[in-house]
Amino acid sequence: MSKAVRVSDTPYGVDVTATKAYFWCACGQSSTQPFCDGSHKGTEFTPIKYVADESKRVFFCGCKQTANQPLCDGSHNNNK
Repeated sequence: MSKAVRVSDTPYGVDVTATKAYFWCACGQSSTQPFCDGSHKGTEFTPIKYVADESKRVFFCGCKQTANQPLCDGSHNNNK
């Protein structure tokens, strides 16, 4: 299994809208971080769909190592 590119050492704070779907970049290659732009094509990676349960600010993982995909779980603090 390939390892995703570590894009950021901090999460991306995004104001999401209730019931809207967002597609988080799992590979780290997207130029529209933290969201997918299709750069994963031809790899084993696929974007992770996130549907907001309410309108609020959430923190999408930037290091791509979270166990709580697509949201940050603090993994960026490990193994820098």
